Amino acid sequence: MDFYKRVEYVCKQIPRGRAATYGQIALLCGMPSHSRQVGYALNKKLTSPDIPAHRIVNHKGYLSGSASFTYPDTQESLLEKEGIPVTPEHTIDLKKYAWHHTLDDAIRFRSYFTTHNL
Repeated sequence: MDFYKRVEYVCKQIPRGRAATYGQIALLCGMPSHSRQVGYALNKKLTSPDIPAHRIVNHKGYLSGSASFTYPDTQESLLEKEGIPVTPEHTIDLKKYAWHHTLDDAIRFRSYFTTHNL
């Protein structure tokens, strides 16, 4: 299994104007206890550069990915360009802006991973 390729595939599915959590990505990758590894992959650029990493936040909606970007306010700026307001505390409202994947999404991901030997 190539966990980083799974992270890449799932992250690319997050719609514009929505955000996902590290734990959500790990769960959809079939490794629910590996949320830190998702962050590691994005921070260390172990996935392709066209990943919308700015759409990934921690479980409380906190923008914790500034180390992954050239400038500390890049993540905030990119989210706001997509219509996701960021509070002065550097959080987003996950109740309003979370990506709510479906069971069909999870099944589709699992099928994709199996078909592509990931």
